[in-house]
Amino acid sequence: MAKTLLVSPFYFIFFIFLIFSSTTTPAFGEEYSYVKSVNPKKMKMLREKVSHFKLYWQDVVSGSNATSVTVIEAVDNSSTSFGMVNIFDNSLTIGPNLSSKTVGKAQGLYASTGQEDTSLLMVMSFAFTDGKYNGSTFIVLGRNNINAEVREMPIIGGSGLFRFARGYALASTYNDGATIEYNCYVIHY
Repeated sequence: MAKTLLVSPFYFIFFIFLIFSSTTTPAFGEEYSYVKSVNPKKMKMLREKVSHFKLYWQDVVSGSNATSVTVIEAVDNSSTSFGMVNIFDNSLTIGPNLSSKTVGKAQGLYASTGQEDTSLLMVMSFAFTDGKYNGSTFIVLGRNNINAEVREMPIIGGSGLFRFARGYALASTYNDGATIEYNCYVIHY
């Protein structure tokens, strides 16, 4: 007759744990060998600062020099232009007139996303072409309820001098809707 080996439940569970932990879990560090900690000082990330940009977004939707074009038409019979998508490459100027000095471009798209109210999804990059910020960008992404006097949208990142950027942009219509004043508060290094 065969002898039965009695093992306490504790030792049995411990034995099973050892088997599974040694065969299914990689040694510490192997699973995340593609990630390394970085010293922020070596990346010249010394101190955060907040910058305020007051810019004018020039949206030209008609004529031979249009900077915004509709790529998808609105749904039929929509009073809010629901479904419309525009792509734009608008000038960012330091004054409200189209002839004011251009310091960059706002490039991206807006889509009419409101069925009951006139609201847009804004996806855009503020790309600077002048002075200290030339070649740097920050990204604005958010809901723009165009009937509100002031609309707030988040700034979610950037490049160049705006790496790790975050903040918010306040938009207000300056004139007939073609010029929008943007007050952008950007936290960056």
